[in-house]
Amino acid sequence: MRCVLDDVPMNVAVVDIGSNSTRLLIAQLDGGRVTAELARRSEITRLGAGVDAGGRLRDDAMQRVFTTLKGYRGEIDEHGCEAAVAVLTSAVRDSANGREFAQAVREHYGLQPHVLSGDEEARMTFLGATSERDAADVTPTLVLDIGGGSTELVIGCGTDVVFHVSTQAGVVRQTERHLHSDPADEGELRELAADVHAVLGAAVPEARRREVRRGIGVAGTATSLAAIAQKLEPYDPGRVHGYVLSARECDRIRAELVPMSLAERRRVPGLHPDRAPTIVAGVIIFREVLSMFGLEQMEISEHDILRGAALGLIGMIGDTD
Repeated sequence: MRCVLDDVPMNVAVVDIGSNSTRLLIAQLDGGRVTAELARRSEITRLGAGVDAGGRLRDDAMQRVFTTLKGYRGEIDEHGCEAAVAVLTSAVRDSANGREFAQAVREHYGLQPHVLSGDEEARMTFLGATSERDAADVTPTLVLDIGGGSTELVIGCGTDVVFHVSTQAGVVRQTERHLHSDPADEGELRELAADVHAVLGAAVPEARRREVRRGIGVAGTATSLAAIAQKLEPYDPGRVHGYVLSARECDRIRAELVPMSLAERRRVPGLHPDRAPTIVAGVIIFREVLSMFGLEQMEISEHDILRGAALGLIGMIGDTD
């Protein structure tokens, strides 16, 4: 296998197996940069369902991921990818049977698994979100990735990360903990918001929060909120990427979603039906982050940990997880 740092174009594949979704990026690398995205896929697989309460990956959740990986493997082969990795995040880190799951990913689907620490996940997210920005722009920037089991908060200037933390606040985790009614009642919503406020407040020192001047939101919750704000049917990544989502829009979206039943949320324009069970927790977490960092808006980006892993992890293809 050629080294991915060689100045020769090559196709690589990265699969992000998260707590809520399993996503694929097939990209062309040339000279250490992503020069083309050849395929991007996402399926809601909810691998993290039940992990917070039971401490293990459930059989049905793992099977949803395996079914998705079987389809992804075919597409990876069709594009002649010379390297293929899987990044495994919060659900696998937090589960007693995570190592066995990672081994199955390697043995049955030919993906080199990397169980990322929270710090590694944060650094790759920042790398992906800022990969096409001017490195000379040193405006203190927050990159926010709200996942199923955790939320990553990364602060950097230019290409340098100055602070990063992975918190135990995610849309699957907080939904399972707090939202038991359909629709959720106000008491449940207050408890969820208070939980998120406490987790984030303990994780990020106030001095760091005051430094931030700009925010970039990545991954499923952020992109879904941008699509809902624009009522995008079908989803259009070109209109989502670069969209600036304001605190006022978040408040409007929250007010619209909260009174809805799950069945009604599944029909919301711009929202993938499979994200309907967790989007209320998502908008609450997103809005809490804006408030805590004193931001009135946040730019939404399609460039996230998938791109960061393609750039920063794929060279470790010979390593073990």
